[in-house]
Amino acid sequence: MPFSSLKKRIGLKLNLNDPRWGSENKDGNKQAQEGKKPGEGPPDLDQLWRDFNQRLNGLFGQKRNNNGSGGGGGSSGGDMRGAGFTIGAVGAIAALVWLASGAFIVQEGQTGVVFTFGKVSHVTPAGLNWRWPYPFQSDVTVNVSQVRTVEVGYRNNVKNKQLRESLMLTDDENIIDIQFAVQYTLKNPVSWITSNTNPEETVMQVAETAIREIVGRSKMDFVLYEGREKVAYETQQLMQQILDRYASGAQITNVTMQGVQPPEQVQAAFDDAVKAGQDRERLKNEGQAYANKVIPESRGAASRLTQDAEAYRSQVVENAEGNAARFKSVQAEYAKAPGVTRDRMYLDTMQQIFTSTSKVMIDSRAGNNLLYLPLDKLIAQAAASDAAAKANATPPPPTAVMLPSDGLPPVEISRPRDSRSRESSRDRESR
Repeated sequence: MPFSSLKKRIGLKLNLNDPRWGSENKDGNKQAQEGKKPGEGPPDLDQLWRDFNQRLNGLFGQKRNNNGSGGGGGSSGGDMRGAGFTIGAVGAIAALVWLASGAFIVQEGQTGVVFTFGKVSHVTPAGLNWRWPYPFQSDVTVNVSQVRTVEVGYRNNVKNKQLRESLMLTDDENIIDIQFAVQYTLKNPVSWITSNTNPEETVMQVAETAIREIVGRSKMDFVLYEGREKVAYETQQLMQQILDRYASGAQITNVTMQGVQPPEQVQAAFDDAVKAGQDRERLKNEGQAYANKVIPESRGAASRLTQDAEAYRSQVVENAEGNAARFKSVQAEYAKAPGVTRDRMYLDTMQQIFTSTSKVMIDSRAGNNLLYLPLDKLIAQAAASDAAAKANATPPPPTAVMLPSDGLPPVEISRPRDSRSRESSRDRESR
């Protein structure tokens, strides 16, 4: 039946006062044909239902009964069979759709977890999978290859601080501001789904708990400077232990410190304290460098003076011992031959004296009492000889100066070499 004809039949205005209602058949089977005009009577709902069933039977290959004047029993049986077949077809289609709803696709890097009546039954790999439809089974897809990140102390930017999370107390009773990020993956999707109602919030709370424990047993300077990497490593280890204890199914891969500093309210004072500490360390290093330079030099000078003193002591002792031994040998010889020994000692002494003193030789036979001595030349020569003696360890041999004649005999003057010789000669002359 065309939809327009059905619309026309349903849309007819039913007039119960129409006298033609009385001319209808007693059995309620009205002869309503498709070609009936709207003014010929109200539509027959039974006929509409039969037409609808016939059309459904025609769609599914049933033989359509076009004879509308058959017996009442046969027509009623055919209608019941058509209605049953229609319901069966609709049920089959619904069953196919219901079974098809159990198919699901798991992407690469993900894992599907299937629940049977709310209990985990099995885990499916990537690809096309099937389960019993609702309400028997359900599925949850978990991304196990994704690296997830939890931010503690800030959100998206270190400037967007969360003071409730970042402010922590150290072991030396100082407050420190820490922002860090935790990266983790999933090693057990079943535990990740079933162990916690809000697993991401659990990871954040575990991270905050672990960092507070590590910072609470560390000094402030250690956390700020040399201990950042150690604090991050210990936090990662402690987080993993707690998450494994809770069977969360998460695997901590990295803990990154984004910012470690004192609170903003005391930042200026802390910077001054840090600067003072740096100045102290610098001055300490400079003093240590100066000490490392001066102390070895002083030790070297002291060692050199000690060795010089030891050498001088050894020299004096050896000279004294030698003089004593020589005196003893001379004394023994003097006891044997006093006169010869005394003459020899006198000659040796005079030789030493005249060797190291200036000599003036005067010819007494000339009989001239006027003696001219060139003192300026003698003084200059003596100064030059002293300078040469200081430059060279070995003194030069005595030199003689010839005085001008001027009727005077020649005079030979020798430069004294040793002050001790001069002193001994003076002593001798005084005796």
